[in-house]
Amino acid sequence: MKVTVVGCSGSFAGPDSPASCYLVQASDGVRTWSVALDLGNGALGVLQRHLALEELDAVVFTHLHPDHCVDLCGLYVTRRYRPEGPYADRLPVFGPVRTAERMARIYGLPGDGMEGEFDFRTITDRSPFTVGPLLITPVRVNHPVEAYGFRVEAGGAILAYTGDTDSDPALSDLLRDADLALLDSAFIDGRDEAKDIHLSGRRAAEAAVAAGGVGRFVLTHIPPWNDPEVCRAQAAAVWPGEVELAASGAVYHL
Repeated sequence: MKVTVVGCSGSFAGPDSPASCYLVQASDGVRTWSVALDLGNGALGVLQRHLALEELDAVVFTHLHPDHCVDLCGLYVTRRYRPEGPYADRLPVFGPVRTAERMARIYGLPGDGMEGEFDFRTITDRSPFTVGPLLITPVRVNHPVEAYGFRVEAGGAILAYTGDTDSDPALSDLLRDADLALLDSAFIDGRDEAKDIHLSGRRAAEAAVAAGGVGRFVLTHIPPWNDPEVCRAQAAAVWPGEVELAASGAVYHL
């Protein structure tokens, strides 16, 4: 499995990165399958550095805040209005309840106005689905709206992506034995006191330690107003190994 960080800026696009988007790829022995986990502000442009958009096999949303989903509107344009004509096949889009309705409203379309371009499929807690060789299990997490983390497995490798969450017992099942863990670190201890929204570096480390077996520990979703080194230091006070920071363009081979 290959994981490319397309965008990792928290809450809005920053000067060095789009908002959340992670390209996950794996081969079934015949061809490579490609899935975008989230498609936040600015991600569609950078995604094209890594693959042609027609090579995308699915989009999977953790939740429906704009910094995780809004660039589906641009993808809709590429599939409906390209000079060669609309695509014959609909692209699978997995997301929470009413994803189709929400995206249509963002674009200003009536009803489920993107249904001709996208095959919207509703995800639920602990109900796995597959895209080619990728087995994806949504795990409901602790955020103000319906939100999920994803556990992605292929060829014996495991990726865990928390999406947006605060501390939650469910994170142990999500993170356990992950070869690579991408963990929300939008909050800073001592500054951000709101509950049930985001992890801090320390709380992300506590969740990974409690889960056990986590390999690479990567902090992501850090807003441009945060000092990433503060997030790293708060995690390092708990995490026994190296604390890595996500960066747009980073590639992980699992």
